[in-house]
Amino acid sequence: MKRRINWDALGIGASLACAIHCAVLPLFLNTLPLFGINILHNVFFETAMIVLALAIGIVSLWHGYRRHHHRLIPFLFLVSGFIFLFLKQFFSESWAWLLWPAVFLIVLAHYLNFRFCRLHNHAHEDDCRH
Repeated sequence: MKRRINWDALGIGASLACAIHCAVLPLFLNTLPLFGINILHNVFFETAMIVLALAIGIVSLWHGYRRHHHRLIPFLFLVSGFIFLFLKQFFSESWAWLLWPAVFLIVLAHYLNFRFCRLHNHAHEDDCRH
């Protein structure tokens, strides 16, 4: 039996993991710099999380767009969310005001893609690849 990856579920999970990292981790791990460990506001870790979420988002939404619904609205929400994430990297004093809309828009993009794929019910267009 062949297993399929639910890219939307993976994208939502990655977005929520990013939100948890950004919101909860500082509360619990604020003493790590005393021991020489700094993962809070670590540029490499933040960039890796953004790139991971972006890669999963693109693969997920491309699959849904190409094979099922042919709607661009999930891409618009995904791009809007990543604009907020990238702005958060440059305007660290306003991180909360930029993080929550970013997470909301990325999760909304995956949710809409999931719903559009389910509602589409495999009604094929001429450019479908399956």
